[in-house]
Amino acid sequence: MSAEPFILTAALDPAAADWFEDLRQTHFPPGRNQVPAHLTLFHALPGDQEAIIGDTLKAACARTPALSMEVRGPWSLGRGVAYRLSSPGLERLRADLVAAFEPWLTRQDRAPFRPHITVQNKADPEVARALLTHLQLDFEPFDVTATGLQVWRYLGAVGAGGRAPFSRPARAVTEKRLSGEYSYSVNHNRLINHLFTISDPALLLSV
Repeated sequence: MSAEPFILTAALDPAAADWFEDLRQTHFPPGRNQVPAHLTLFHALPGDQEAIIGDTLKAACARTPALSMEVRGPWSLGRGVAYRLSSPGLERLRADLVAAFEPWLTRQDRAPFRPHITVQNKADPEVARALLTHLQLDFEPFDVTATGLQVWRYLGAVGAGGRAPFSRPARAVTEKRLSGEYSYSVNHNRLINHLFTISDPALLLSV
């Protein structure tokens, strides 16, 4: 039986992660929010290629500084709301990973990259429209930071995992966050962060 596929996301600076997660916890329909707020880079990388994927991501992180991303505003998902993000650096990083993972990419992961973070989904359309209007009021673009890569897999239960940090933290990210252990737990969270090499400090990012 083949391993469940990996999901690759961009790790956010703690303040940004908390801000988006608060919105998601507040506005998702009860019982529908099964995973934390996330910025997906790839939806399905082969779970039986762990070593190659891990080496590729570790090398990419070692040569990549923390990346600035502009949050450009909320947009409609029909039955939900997401925030659009813009980051030339993140787009270049993903393009490099697309080239590395090309033989394995699904149709979804070959599609044009539109970075976003969903804060509501599976809601009644009227509720989603009301939230979009509310979030658009007085919105001004702001910057957040991508500090590394997160690798997840669906396992059907709450679990823990780790992150691979980029080589140089942004000024707002302290060195303390580049060592130690990381774990994440949300009620009913079925998206499980998976460490490739838990004994390698270079792949760990504490929060």
